Amino acid sequence: MDERPSFKRKGDFASAGARKTPKMSAQPKSGKMSFAQRMMAKMGHVEGQGLGKGGEGIINPIEVKQRPQGAGVGAVKEKTEQYKQEQKRAAEARGEEYEDSSEEERKARRKRKERVKAAGGGGLGGMGAQRRKIKYQTVEEAQAAAPGLELPKAMLGSIVDATGNQTKLLTSTAGLMSGGMVKAETEEEKIKKRERMELEAFIEAWHGLQERKLHLEQHEGQLQLELTQMEEDIGKMKSVVTALAGLEISADEVAEESPNTWKGAIARILDLQERHKHEIDSCGLGDAAVALLSPLFKQEVDDWDPLEQPSHIVEDLIKLRPILGISADDELATNGEIDPSLRRYRKQKATTAYETLVYRTWLPKVRTTVTAWDTRDPQPMINLMQSWRPVLPTFIYGSITDQLLVPKLSTALKSWSPRKRESSAPHIWLFPWLPLLPPNHLDSSSSTSLLTEVKRALRSALGKWDIRAGTLPGLSQWSSLINLSDLLVRHLLPRLAAHLSANLEIDPSDQKVDALDAVLAWKEYFKPEILARLMVAELFPKLLSTLHQWLTSEGVDFEEIDPWLNWWKTKVLPTDINKTKDVQAGWAKMDKMINDALDIVEAGGNLATALAPPAAGPSKPIVKDERVKKVVDEGRTETGARKMERAEVTFKDEVEAWCAEEDLMMVPLREAHHGTGNPLFRITASVTGKGGVVVFVGGDVLWAQVKGDREKFRPIELGPVLAKRAEGK
Repeated sequence: MDERPSFKRKGDFASAGARKTPKMSAQPKSGKMSFAQRMMAKMGHVEGQGLGKGGEGIINPIEVKQRPQGAGVGAVKEKTEQYKQEQKRAAEARGEEYEDSSEEERKARRKRKERVKAAGGGGLGGMGAQRRKIKYQTVEEAQAAAPGLELPKAMLGSIVDATGNQTKLLTSTAGLMSGGMVKAETEEEKIKKRERMELEAFIEAWHGLQERKLHLEQHEGQLQLELTQMEEDIGKMKSVVTALAGLEISADEVAEESPNTWKGAIARILDLQERHKHEIDSCGLGDAAVALLSPLFKQEVDDWDPLEQPSHIVEDLIKLRPILGISADDELATNGEIDPSLRRYRKQKATTAYETLVYRTWLPKVRTTVTAWDTRDPQPMINLMQSWRPVLPTFIYGSITDQLLVPKLSTALKSWSPRKRESSAPHIWLFPWLPLLPPNHLDSSSSTSLLTEVKRALRSALGKWDIRAGTLPGLSQWSSLINLSDLLVRHLLPRLAAHLSANLEIDPSDQKVDALDAVLAWKEYFKPEILARLMVAELFPKLLSTLHQWLTSEGVDFEEIDPWLNWWKTKVLPTDINKTKDVQAGWAKMDKMINDALDIVEAGGNLATALAPPAAGPSKPIVKDERVKKVVDEGRTETGARKMERAEVTFKDEVEAWCAEEDLMMVPLREAHHGTGNPLFRITASVTGKGGVVVFVGGDVLWAQVKGDREKFRPIELGPVLAKRAEGK
């Protein structure tokens, strides 16, 4: 059978020898072009020229240089030979010279070699190094380098003369000017060379010793200064000990209770303070001074009447302020001359010896005095506080004012009743205290300040004052403390209007104006425009009504009306009130009624039926009169030094006013109702602020705590029931 032919292609093809891409720079052995070369030739590429239209691209294919395993960037030179050739060709095309890093290094090495050859030196292996220049030192320089060091003459016997082009050896035998070249080193010259080297070493060691000597001298001087300072301190301490030993007072001297004992102790402490003023803090001289003064100070305080002798021993303590540790900051803090929001008593971990002495000895005496003191005689207590202020610690002064004086004054203020003749007005015994009180008690916005209690007491006094008794004594003094105009308009003006309405009767036959005179007695506290509105509201309606009755009565005589009307215009009302527009309008209404009556009479009409009656008076209270409000607001604007914000009257203000009228206290408890969050107050008749009934204000309703159940509150009216509960009944 015929052998089956194989379908496997066999043949000697030129392109089948190697399957790798041939290099672009080498021609195939068979003379044929590869596929890539044929494609590039179709695009216009010419062998041996760069890529691109202008041939500016690369000629040879890009070569890749692998970095050894584990080597980082920069460990080997990563520029391939193909890259260097392409960069060099591109530089030549630009007319530049290409230099890579290796070429630069070769040129740098070549230049260094040329510099070494030019210097006349050569080194091993062609690596020439610059020779060290020999430095020569003269004998004078060697001696000057080590002042105080004796140099042996043998070391200075051989001197080299290097001043000329040739080196000469100068010896004592050869003479300084004898020439001759230095011969080869002999054993003797080697020894001399070593001597010179040792000499240089000695000089360096000498320098080190001199520097160490200088350092030790400086250290010695410093130690000497410290020693001198310590000797001075020891001397001062001995002097202090001696002075302290002289401060001792025997028990017999203390028992004598003689004024000379106190004066003698003050004199000794003053001497100690003057002689050792710089050692007061470091040696604790203040404690020693207080230890000396303590028994004597106690004797002086025990035998002392604070109100009769307010400045007793104060002058002596002022002289001892430095040693007692009383600073000017304490007096500034007690003066209250700092912002109230920043007012803080000085905080410290422990009191000083002097502060402890004053707290334990002086304060109990003053506390007893304040308890027994009559607030209506303020001057002795004021003198006491003013005298002792410069020597009192801050916290003690604050304790006296906050815990003793202010509660005492507040209690006296609540018991003040202007109706009682024996009760003096607060402006006499309270106002002199205001400059001495802390700023928080002069804050009108605080419900617990003394100034707020003063305003509340004045409101209560105005509500109870008898208008027929004239003005409240000393009322003008209050204007320097509060805005008196607003308070009088709100609390006194309605009472004046009610007084006129109830007590003024118009009777032409027997006219009495006592009620009107009682009202006009307050005219210095009101502007004429406000009193004019009061006259329009209460006086003129009565005048018009009386005039109408008179005109409509039988047998009216117009000649009797004119004198009566002129008497009211000229004799009764003051001129400044009479000139106001409102009052003039009132007189105009009365004149018009008379003219209308004359017209009716001339026309033959009946006055009883034809004459129109006057209009009714104003229905609004005088305080709510719009023109009165306008005048009050203008007054607030004019008083620039005492500008006050217009606050809307709330129900809480009405409750406080009611409490003031009933002589009750409304004390904030600094707690809140658990259900509504409204603040709780205690309304009580006790001056201690205890008892009574707990309430809170919810809108326009007052809620009172239920007896027997503190969690429940029920509405309650401002009336007798609430007053009885506040009194504990």
